Amino acid sequence: MSLFRTMPSAGDFAPLFRLLDDYDVHRSNRGQVSSLRSFTPRFDVRESDDAYHLDGELPGISQENIDIEFSDRHTLVISGRTEREFHNTNINDTPHSQDAQGENGDVVKAGEQSVTKSENNKHRYWVSERSVGEFHRTFSFPDKVDQDKVKASLKNGILSVLVPKVTASGPKKITIE
Repeated sequence: MSLFRTMPSAGDFAPLFRLLDDYDVHRSNRGQVSSLRSFTPRFDVRESDDAYHLDGELPGISQENIDIEFSDRHTLVISGRTEREFHNTNINDTPHSQDAQGENGDVVKAGEQSVTKSENNKHRYWVSERSVGEFHRTFSFPDKVDQDKVKASLKNGILSVLVPKVTASGPKKITIE
């Protein structure tokens, strides 16, 4: 009799892998006291014959808050910052109401959606699962990459980075003069 009725798929182990990743981040930050929250965005990294492809989840983060740079010839660093935002909808839809000031000083328009930053909110959280704060990911490539031809795009919360490999030139014959 088999222990498993079916072979477990990779998706069945995803929560375990995430737990191990979170533990690794916690362990690496031990001894560092920081008031800033940080998180590690998830990336898919794949390789083709001529390039490396990185696709990362960065929902709700604008491209102005993302930095992509090479720290050396083989290492790409992606970093940035995000803050928690709320989209509030006022329940009191009165067409003649004036603009009111919210509890934290932000202007809230009645009946319209507005963005409120959470720094001064007096909400009690039941669950807080969204990633906020600073993030930092480092990718090291085994082969030489063409830093001048790297392309990045941000669409629907997915950051896609194309890192072309340096094309290998064939054997070059040196003539003796």
